[in-house]
Amino acid sequence: MQKELQLRIVSGIVLAVVTLGATWAGGTVFQLLSVAIALLVYHEWSTITRLGERDFQGNAFGWLSQAVIAALILFDNAQLALLALAAFAVVGAIWVALRSGSWWLPGGIVYAGLTGISLSAIRGDSDIGLVAMFFIFAVVWGTDILAYFIGRAIGGPKLAPRISPGKTWSGAIGGAVSGVIAGVVVFLSHFSMDDVRIPLLALALSVASQIGDLFESYIKRRFGVKDSSRLIPGHGGVMDRVDGLVFACFAALLFVLVQVMAAGGQNAPMGAILLGP
Repeated sequence: MQKELQLRIVSGIVLAVVTLGATWAGGTVFQLLSVAIALLVYHEWSTITRLGERDFQGNAFGWLSQAVIAALILFDNAQLALLALAAFAVVGAIWVALRSGSWWLPGGIVYAGLTGISLSAIRGDSDIGLVAMFFIFAVVWGTDILAYFIGRAIGGPKLAPRISPGKTWSGAIGGAVSGVIAGVVVFLSHFSMDDVRIPLLALALSVASQIGDLFESYIKRRFGVKDSSRLIPGHGGVMDRVDGLVFACFAALLFVLVQVMAAGGQNAPMGAILLGP
């Protein structure tokens, strides 16, 4: 057990260094990280749901969709990547409907594709994109870490016993509070706060993060697997590590899109629209 814990700690440190280093560098470096995460997420998704066994051609189409979206991300065209994602998802849904295939195919296309798009779009090339990404990291990591410890310390009613028996309402609430505090601290280290929008945003992202965690737990329970893969020593797979992060990024991307549509279109970095200092 001690050796496994040591392995988990070392892997966690390496992951943190790589992630924070790429986030700090931004640009192509972070885009490459976003693409790598998205492709690995699709690999694990298709493996868990056995898409290759059920529908080889459909899964090949799924890989094609991820390759095209990855290329568009690397060419720094998030808008076209979103349009391509929507088109691939529709075609994937039609494919499944006509061939009585698995609906996990379009689900995987959207989940993995949106992972890469949202990560790269939030970070962008601007300084405020760096702050926005650190803000989301703080909310997600604060939520995840404190939810675990508070849940174990207090216990109480289960949050979703059929999906993830270990999670409690006390952990969920404690994690949300700590996520909000962590996000606010990151924001205040760069800007002044004039209203409650940032704490409310942090709360929404914390809730989204916990929903993402439950969503991945549901998929693993649905297909009877413990970890999404064994890619990361001591941690399982990439989906196991980024499930909360990607849902928080999905929520942030949705928030920005709503803001842009409400304002009739804004020509500003996503991070600036999200934090709006």
